[in-house]
Amino acid sequence: MSRAMASRGLWCYWTLILLYGIGLCAAFRPPRPYLLGGAASAAARRSMPLTKIRPFDTFYFTQVLDHFTFKDAVRHPEETFQQRYLVNQEFWHGAQKAGPIFLYCGNEGDIEWFAENTGFLFEIAPRLGALLIFPEHRYYGESMPFGNQERAYKNADSLSYLTTEQALADFATLITDFKKNLSAEASPVVAFGGSYGGMLAAWFRLKYPHIVIGALASSAPILQFENLVPNDIFNKIVSLDFKEESDACFDIVRNSWSAIEALAAEEGGLHILSAKFHLCSDIQDAADLTDWLYSAYSYLAMVNYPYAANFMMPLPAHPIREVCKAMTNLPDDFDILSRIFAGISVYYNFTGEVDCFDLSADPHGMSGWGWQACTEMIMPMSSNPNNSMVFPYGWDLQAYINGCLSTYNANARPNWAVTEFGGQDIKSVLRHFGSNIIFSNGLLDPWSGGSVLEDISSTIIAIITKEGAHHLDLRSSTKEDPGWLVDQRELEISKIRQWLGEFYETLIVI
Repeated sequence: MSRAMASRGLWCYWTLILLYGIGLCAAFRPPRPYLLGGAASAAARRSMPLTKIRPFDTFYFTQVLDHFTFKDAVRHPEETFQQRYLVNQEFWHGAQKAGPIFLYCGNEGDIEWFAENTGFLFEIAPRLGALLIFPEHRYYGESMPFGNQERAYKNADSLSYLTTEQALADFATLITDFKKNLSAEASPVVAFGGSYGGMLAAWFRLKYPHIVIGALASSAPILQFENLVPNDIFNKIVSLDFKEESDACFDIVRNSWSAIEALAAEEGGLHILSAKFHLCSDIQDAADLTDWLYSAYSYLAMVNYPYAANFMMPLPAHPIREVCKAMTNLPDDFDILSRIFAGISVYYNFTGEVDCFDLSADPHGMSGWGWQACTEMIMPMSSNPNNSMVFPYGWDLQAYINGCLSTYNANARPNWAVTEFGGQDIKSVLRHFGSNIIFSNGLLDPWSGGSVLEDISSTIIAIITKEGAHHLDLRSSTKEDPGWLVDQRELEISKIRQWLGEFYETLIVI
C-alpha cells in the first residue's frame, strides 16, 4: 500500500449519510455525504418504485437565521428564511384531547425523501392518534437561508449558521409556534429520527425536555467522537459484515485496492480503470474510483436489510450476500477487478438499466454535510489491517483540521459536540438527569459502534437487534419482516405509549 493511498484514507470517512457517505480523499477534498453515482441512482430508481408516498401537506415557517442573537427580523429580513415542513393529521385526536404530536427530526437532505422512507410513523399514527410533522433541516432541501443554495453555501460566513444547535432551535421554535396556532399547547411531542436525525432526536430531548417528552433515536452514533469509541470501529463492522458472508469476498475486496493502485500507475491506467468500471467519463485520480467503491461497501453494510428495499438504491434482500455471490461465483479466469465490478454492480446497477456510472452527482441534496463534518461533527475514523478489508489508514486530527481550514476557511472544533451535548461517561451522567430515550440499533449497521448499546437507566434504554441494519425499525413494515423486527417495533410502541400515559396522568393531576 503506497503512502499516497494510506494518507488519502484519512479523509475517506464521512460521505456516509449518517446517512451518511464516505469520501474526502486524495489531497483534501470536501467531505461529500455520499458517492452514489448520479447516473446509477437516477436510472435505477426509475425502474423500482419508492416506498409508497405517504399523504402529507407542505407548509413553510418563517424561521430565524440566528437564534442566539437579537436582531430585529422586521428591520433585517435577511435574518430569516423559509423552513419547509410536512404535516399529516389524518389520525390526530385533536387539540381538545391533547392528541400527541410525533416530530421527525430532519436529516442532512431533502425532507420528503426522509418522510417517504419513515413508514413506521405513518403506521403508528392511527394506533396512537398522533399528528405527524417533518421539519426540514436548515441548509437542506428547500430550507435555504439567503434565498438559495448558491448564496447559502457561498463561504464560511454564510455557512456559519449551519450547526446542530441552530437546527435544534429551529425544531423547538417551529413546534412551539405550530402548537400555539392549533391551540394544542397541551399536546405532548415525541421526537423521532434515524442516523444524524436520530442524534438530533436524542439531543432534542436532552436540550429541550420541556418541549419533547421522549425520543426514539434509531442508529444514532452520538458517541462517534474523539476518544469515546475506537476510531476503527466503523470499518471493522463493515468488514465483519462481508467476512461473515464469505471469507473469499472479504479477501477480494481487501486485495483490490493494491490492484487498482497498480493499474492506475501504468500508462493509460486511469482510462483502463474507467472503462473497466463503465464510468461515464475518465477519472483523474484513482481516489475517485476507490471513494466510489468504499462508499458502496459502507452503504451496503448500512442497508443490509433482510428484504428487498430501495432506501439508497434498489437492492435485493441481504444485499451483501448477493454482492459476495457475484464476486465469488465468476469462473476462475476472471481477474480481481472484474470480480469487484461484478459485485459493485449489484449495488449501483441491480436493475441492469445503467449504461455508465457518473461519480459526481448529489441526488438527495446533502452537500451541506461537508461543512458540518469540518466544523462540529468531526467523527474520527481509521482502518486497521488486522480487522478491516478497507485499505489501511490512520487518524491524524491536525491534518484533518488543516484540510478543513484550507477548504472552508473554518476552524474545526473536534470536541464541541461532546462539550455541547455530552458523551464522556455517558452512563453515569444521563442516569442522573436524562429520561425517556430509546436508542435502537442493528448490529449489522457500522454506525452501531458509535451508538448507545446498553441501558443507561430504566427510562433510557437500548434496543439491540443482531441482524438489524441502519434505522430499519423506522421503515415501513412488510410481509417479509422477520419476527425479531416485528417484536422490536412493538416494544418501541409500548415504550412510547408508556411515555404518553405518564404525561396524560400528570396533565390530569395538574
